[in-house]
Amino acid sequence: MGDSGKKCTNFIAQNVNFLNYPIGQYQCKLDAKGRLMLPADCKVQLGELAEEGFVLRPGLFDQCLELYTMSDWTKTQEKLRALNQFVRSNVELVRKYNAGAKMVKLDGTGRIQIPKNLIETGGLQKEVILTSLTSNMELWDRAAYEARINSLDQDAFEKLATEKLGSVDQTSL
Repeated sequence: MGDSGKKCTNFIAQNVNFLNYPIGQYQCKLDAKGRLMLPADCKVQLGELAEEGFVLRPGLFDQCLELYTMSDWTKTQEKLRALNQFVRSNVELVRKYNAGAKMVKLDGTGRIQIPKNLIETGGLQKEVILTSLTSNMELWDRAAYEARINSLDQDAFEKLATEKLGSVDQTSL
């Protein structure tokens, strides 16, 4: 690799904090023991955050798994902790949100062991998609992810983007 390749990799590794999560989506495979190899590019983009470990929880809106870095999980828990614990609906929200959450770490070869109950809850088969949102990543069964993405056609996507982002002040971005 030439010198420019090293500079690019160093730039990404040193400036990873400008991104919350890796750019793009990754096709991965679960092995027979439920381990998922985190793609090398994904680990580079996460930088030191990958070494802190992660929290997996069932998807909030879809049959998938949400994957949080420990620092973002902590931020989410701080928001939940700020809710008045003497209000029943707040307690129910926290209880349900945290139900099924598991801490996971990368093993020595860069794999995440996904607990069997979460594999079942997330509907994961052998082929898995790892994709990023703005505050967490998601793990999807490949077929379910493709069906979900394809459920929003181009016209509907353009309308949604215009509705949600069309009035955003571009100078603040």
